[in-house]
Amino acid sequence: MLSNSQSSYRRPAAAELRRRLAEPRRFIQVVAGPRQVGKTTLVQQLVGEISAGFRYASADEPTLRGAEWIAQQWEAARFEAEEAGEVGAVLALDEIQKIPGWSETVKRLWDEDTRGGRPLRVVLLGSAPLLIQRGMTESLAGRFELLRLPHWSFSEMRDAFGFDLDQYLYFGGYPGAAPLVAEPRRWRSYVTDSLIETSISRDVLLLTRVDKPALLRRLFELACRYSGQILSYTKMLGQLQDAGNTTTLAHYLELLAGAGMVCGLQKFAGDAARSRGSSPKLQVLNTALMSAMARLSPAEVRSDPEYRGRLVESAVGAHLANAAACGECELFYWRERGAEVDFVVRAGRRVTGIEVKSTVTGTARPGASAFAEAFQPQRMLLVGGDGIALDDFLARSVASWIQA
Repeated sequence: MLSNSQSSYRRPAAAELRRRLAEPRRFIQVVAGPRQVGKTTLVQQLVGEISAGFRYASADEPTLRGAEWIAQQWEAARFEAEEAGEVGAVLALDEIQKIPGWSETVKRLWDEDTRGGRPLRVVLLGSAPLLIQRGMTESLAGRFELLRLPHWSFSEMRDAFGFDLDQYLYFGGYPGAAPLVAEPRRWRSYVTDSLIETSISRDVLLLTRVDKPALLRRLFELACRYSGQILSYTKMLGQLQDAGNTTTLAHYLELLAGAGMVCGLQKFAGDAARSRGSSPKLQVLNTALMSAMARLSPAEVRSDPEYRGRLVESAVGAHLANAAACGECELFYWRERGAEVDFVVRAGRRVTGIEVKSTVTGTARPGASAFAEAFQPQRMLLVGGDGIALDDFLARSVASWIQA
């Protein structure tokens, strides 16, 4: 759980949610994002500013909740709203995606309150964005607004915890784990047990049919080990020593992306069908996952230029991928006949190519000129080395780089 002072570093999200909750009752507000990004604290901090009544309840309990639990919490919140008068009340239901048929129940109760004119605003929170979005689109069309919270950025971890660049590269953007950075082994155990295992077991395996859970876990480990590298599904199956099929593997990678853990970037081809058929570039969404799974100490990482280079590229990729997960842009890679561009960002019609260089003396690859000739991007950026300083790039929003 984050403190109120720590949650204040999520300023853009806080300002947007504050504005929405201060408006007359219009939509159900849905706050979705990976575990440990401050969703609950953010809501609790803001509600007191705009409402006299507030009820918070979580479905993230060992005992599986049912639709009747939603109705019970809703009825209690209605009493809060009646007692508060015109200012109304806010009902916040956390981990809502864990309840079977949750969206149909929410739709029925919301529509009852709309017809009755009750001043009850509703916020739904979930740590599996992909799963909660499926429920919304099935039953709540026209009734909700979605606010996505990504992993914490370098600037947020720097301002809240004093992280420098090397600390952020290794320890990543998990604020709850930040007090443990002086004890790397303890930090690694916390990330592995409380974040990785909980996300896989509760946000993926408990809520989705997975015929080969061991394969999904090994796929996650593989994605952490090869983050920043392009790997065909056939090669992945060979590495995983499994007789499964590539369709299953692609589906499992999608589930892990939906839990905010790792994703597979597609090749930029200017054509959606060709992009979907490409080999994915594996990418962690938080470099803490790489460090926890690699079991290397911070000192060992600093003394290993090759691994640190992979960590640098993965940090840039995570910064971009989190922006893409929030709907700010689309993210790809590009490779053709030996020429490669690390990342390609598309926002509307604007295309930006981004190359990452971990050292000043490293040899530049011939990808930038070939990509520019093929696609005429609006911008080509070099991050690191003798280009944009890595800490400057990570400290600013992705939108500021691709729209400037």
